[in-house]
Amino acid sequence: MKNFEGIPIKSKREIEIMQEGGKRLSEVKHILASRVREGVSAWEIEEEAEKQILKRGGTPSFKTVPGYSWATCINVNEGIVHGIPKKDVIFKKNDLVSVDLGLIYKGFHTDTSFSLVIGKDPLKEKFLEAGRKALSSAIDNARAGRRIFDISKAIEETLKKAGYRPVRSLFGHGVGRELHEEPQIPGFVYARREDTPEIKVGMVLAIEVIYVMGREQLVLEKDGWTISTADGKISALFEETVAVTPQGPLVIT
Repeated sequence: MKNFEGIPIKSKREIEIMQEGGKRLSEVKHILASRVREGVSAWEIEEEAEKQILKRGGTPSFKTVPGYSWATCINVNEGIVHGIPKKDVIFKKNDLVSVDLGLIYKGFHTDTSFSLVIGKDPLKEKFLEAGRKALSSAIDNARAGRRIFDISKAIEETLKKAGYRPVRSLFGHGVGRELHEEPQIPGFVYARREDTPEIKVGMVLAIEVIYVMGREQLVLEKDGWTISTADGKISALFEETVAVTPQGPLVIT
């Protein structure tokens, strides 16, 4: 069995600080979700995100990523992650929009994301519902004594049952004093259960469901950041920051 070192364990006080930061980030997330509508630009969502983060005493996590200058990543339809929030990206009816954002509060990062459809598109709504269910099942497995394998399996099984695929080149992760910490959390089974890290009280995990309607192959766009599906079919992501407590998983975003 592997010996997993370097996975940060947070104290009760550190988790309390992250809870407060997560609460503030959750407030920002819900404001942004209400602003995503037809005719609005990705840049307007970016401006609102930074305004609301600063208003709550936080700073944007994503601006700590070398070379990245924005508070959000915003993707549309086939865009899956790391999309630059551009002024010329104007949301249209039936667009599937994904927004990823993070906040630093008192030295600790929290990270969350959501996807939604502008208007009513039953096919896309069905697609999104599968992602929500996968995230819920994954979070339920973030319990002391279980393993990262259990989270990965929950995501993969839920998505495949609905007819969709997890992306195999993008992962969830630990989060805390750094935006990206150990362990990596794939949305698919990649090893024997006993060869994945044991989940322990004090871990804080950014659990992500990153998935596609079509093939899982991805491409990097010309802007050097945006990653999209190679076949042009839609993708989505849902993410929450989750603390592992003696009572079970605690969603803090």
